[in-house]
Amino acid sequence: MTYTVTKRIHFCYGHRLLDYAGKCRHLHGHNAAAELSFSRRFLDRRGMALDFADIKETVQAWVDAELDHRLLLNRRDPLARLLRGAGEPVVTLPGNPTAENIAKLLFDFAAGRKLPVVRVRLWENPDSCAEYAP
Repeated sequence: MTYTVTKRIHFCYGHRLLDYAGKCRHLHGHNAAAELSFSRRFLDRRGMALDFADIKETVQAWVDAELDHRLLLNRRDPLARLLRGAGEPVVTLPGNPTAENIAKLLFDFAAGRKLPVVRVRLWENPDSCAEYAP
């Protein structure tokens, strides 16, 4: 038997996609919701797989400080240096800042903090999400 808890985190970000023919090649923004799921086989002494407050203190705090109201760009994007030089908050990713890559970024952060993360879904809008689960 496995116990799973899921925490939803909301944040806003801007991005654009390189080498893309559609409208997402232009700078635009999203009000995102990330669903992070964590699993354990046993409950702790409090009867919890993982405390929602611990997820908030770890993951939500990082998202708020590092991703919220930031422009997420491919590290190859020529706008990254220009916008940083203008004082804009830019975060670069190794590839395009797609929902898939942002979901993996969140997964890797949680896993790096030794949280038992099993899946991350990133909702770009109420109708579209991408999921990362190894």
